[in-house]
Amino acid sequence: MTQKPVLSVEGLKTYFYLDDNLVAKAVDGVDFTVNPGETLAIVGESGSGKSITSLSIMQLINKPGKIVDGTINLEEENLLDKTGKQMTKIRGNDIAMIFQEPMTALNPVYTIGNQIMETIIKHKKLSKKNAREKAIELLNFVGFPRAKDVMNEYPHQLSGGMRQRAMIAMSISCEPKLLIADEPSTALDVTIQAQILDLLADMKKELNMAILLITHDLGVVAEYADRVLVMYGGQIVEETSVEQIFEDTKHPYTTGLLNSLPSLEKDMTRLGAIKGTVPPAHNFPKGCRFSTRCPHVMDRCYTANPELLEIGSDHKVRCYLYE
Repeated sequence: MTQKPVLSVEGLKTYFYLDDNLVAKAVDGVDFTVNPGETLAIVGESGSGKSITSLSIMQLINKPGKIVDGTINLEEENLLDKTGKQMTKIRGNDIAMIFQEPMTALNPVYTIGNQIMETIIKHKKLSKKNAREKAIELLNFVGFPRAKDVMNEYPHQLSGGMRQRAMIAMSISCEPKLLIADEPSTALDVTIQAQILDLLADMKKELNMAILLITHDLGVVAEYADRVLVMYGGQIVEETSVEQIFEDTKHPYTTGLLNSLPSLEKDMTRLGAIKGTVPPAHNFPKGCRFSTRCPHVMDRCYTANPELLEIGSDHKVRCYLYE
């Protein structure tokens, strides 16, 4: 029996209406699903549309941004039909998000305990006493050796790794169906990074939670993801399983990302690099959005953007090389 997806995104378009009548198509026709107990990674350089996709799901797009088309279904409910008040009930309860920099996501004037308890009281309607017990239990679960003391501490009193653990404790306090982790370990050193990602993997198993992992690090993808979406220019350019992405890469952009990874097996004097930069979202090339940087570019790539084609079992790619 096939599982119903926790999250199903179809035809999502999020545009930013700038001065001088410019429209930045930050997310432009994105489709994907995330299943219970699965980690789906969205990969790409800065400016490819990864974070705007996650903020669109959370309904946290501010002016001049606007979701102009598509559906975002959490199980059977389209989140785009929800009022602001209804979304406030869903955020933190059914969907939670771990932000890239916990210092900006945690409130500096409230204790860690206060902030976790507030979420529990709001969504689970527990008494203060029970909410406090639950918060201590969560801090223990995410690896705080002195959870009771941390309850009374402020964000600035904790290290970066401990702040991120506190954020995770807060995000799982209501056992969400979907956890969005936006570069959850970027600001941390490598050993702490591994601890945080191991913790997320353990929680996924324990709670059968779906995780949407936003990252630019293919090493993290290899270790922790089940499926991968590669984004470029606000669109998905490749979608497949984590094994396929490393063994049978198809899109020239994905190949470029993989070639820029250091390897212990290859004798390399210099890492590969993708020439040029991601074009601004208000000024994409007319045809394929990767055409200005692609080593395999053909004449037709300059005139029309290719469709995302299914080229094998669970493997899609947006490239004329595979038509």
